Amino acid sequence: MAQDESTEEARMPIAEHLEELRKRILVSLIAVGLGFAVSLTLTTPILKWLQRPLGEDLYFFSPTEAFWTHLKVAFFSGLFLASPVVLYQGWRFVAPGLYRRERRYALFFVLLSLFFLMLGLLFCAYIALPFAMQFLISFGTERGIKPLISVQMYIDFTLKFYLAFGLIFQVPIALTLLARMGLLTAHFLARHRKYAFLINSVVAAILTPTSDIFNMMLMLIPLTLLYELGILGARVFGAGKRYATGEVERHAGAT
Repeated sequence: MAQDESTEEARMPIAEHLEELRKRILVSLIAVGLGFAVSLTLTTPILKWLQRPLGEDLYFFSPTEAFWTHLKVAFFSGLFLASPVVLYQGWRFVAPGLYRRERRYALFFVLLSLFFLMLGLLFCAYIALPFAMQFLISFGTERGIKPLISVQMYIDFTLKFYLAFGLIFQVPIALTLLARMGLLTAHFLARHRKYAFLINSVVAAILTPTSDIFNMMLMLIPLTLLYELGILGARVFGAGKRYATGEVERHAGAT
């Protein structure tokens, strides 16, 4: 038998690795550019949709504010549209260094990462952001303060919210991958829950666009639940199975 059909024929030299990386980055940039071009035609309805949780009119206080805000919305929308291509290109770059069985796992994790990204954005759009806006706006209006919110400040606020929830919903994927690589175990994660909760609190405080405890809890609660989901993923896809698989494939290649 050929030695280990699950890997590439030979290790690529550094120059070929760099060329492959350049190719993947170029394809990703083209995808983002196309997504940006498509999003430019949709910025007005996207902006109206983003404004939905606010329930107030938006204003601009400089001649260029509305223009640059529309470009910012188009860029991030284009990045979102291109995310499947970007994730796929990342998978294609690392795939040659993986065993055949690991490639299937890698593609599965790419798809799962995209799913959790969508889940995080939907959670932000329909749960976290509306609750946050209702709390923050009513906090001012109940004290006789009328909101006069600029479009740039509001879009910056909402984009940070979406980005934060998109990131924290990747926690189960990150923990599972680290366990798959043998860098940690489900037992380790479970045994250090209290330290993880402390770290999650700090992360929630940093990622929350405002400093109030209410919005911090909106991020801390799902972050804690996602950590528990990461423990489950580490238990199912732990390093033990990975190393066992690797040994079987090495023996198959040697024979």
